[in-house]
Amino acid sequence: MNSAQLFEQIKAKRSFLCIGLDTDIQKLPKHLAATSDPIFAFNKEIIDHTHDLAVAYKPNLAFYEALGAEGLVSLDKTVKYIREKCPEMFIIADAKRGDIGNTSNLYARAFFDHFDFDAVTVAPYMGEDSVKPFMTYLDRWVILLALTSNKGAFDFQFIEDKASGDKLFEKVLKTSQTWGTTDNMMYVVGATKAEKLEEIRQLVPDHFLLVPGVGAQGGSLQEVAKFGMNDQCGLLVNSSRAIIYASDGEDFAQKARTEAEVVQLEMEELLLEAELL
Repeated sequence: MNSAQLFEQIKAKRSFLCIGLDTDIQKLPKHLAATSDPIFAFNKEIIDHTHDLAVAYKPNLAFYEALGAEGLVSLDKTVKYIREKCPEMFIIADAKRGDIGNTSNLYARAFFDHFDFDAVTVAPYMGEDSVKPFMTYLDRWVILLALTSNKGAFDFQFIEDKASGDKLFEKVLKTSQTWGTTDNMMYVVGATKAEKLEEIRQLVPDHFLLVPGVGAQGGSLQEVAKFGMNDQCGLLVNSSRAIIYASDGEDFAQKARTEAEVVQLEMEELLLEAELL
């Protein structure tokens, strides 16, 4: 899927919502405990009730890896089910990988060949050769961490290069543009740093941005759209806990849909205001 095809999905669904499948075994509704695979059972219900409202799903690998081999089986089943139920969906592995080239090559094989993800989040700290192996796959994406939504982002990401005046996250944005294109690379920019989006858009006007932090983390969707939207929308805004944990009862999937509908309707209004629909 290239950027034009992703934009077509945004227009078709009138949404730029990404739902994070941060599926915590300790937070699942009690009635799912009797199923053979509670993680997959939960994900399946969320997907069944929200797939028409979202353009992307983003499983966070930590929630699956924490369960060992069984968790990876649940992840595999989840990705395969999304492919079967809604083949148009953009699927992101929130894995934050990044290592020397031969190791990154194996990570790429895992996420693109085995699990069939469309994209994987990658930490750029080790530089170009740690990122390039992911970009050898046609129609797959690297999502580079640029400016994250956690408070620890200020520990390193705002350190300024005295020679150039660039902050570290700005250096990442500028340097990495020579590594990929607008059709195989996007950036993570946290919604809690929405005021920085205007500056970021000047550096990467045409790239898609994956924006976590809306919902439970308190980021403003209106602010993200105001400063981050471009003429192809250029945004995938993620919400995880606020949607998937809207209820811990047997109505969890219906309540998740209700929360997703609220976000989708707000996104539709923002797309209309921007004259993108």
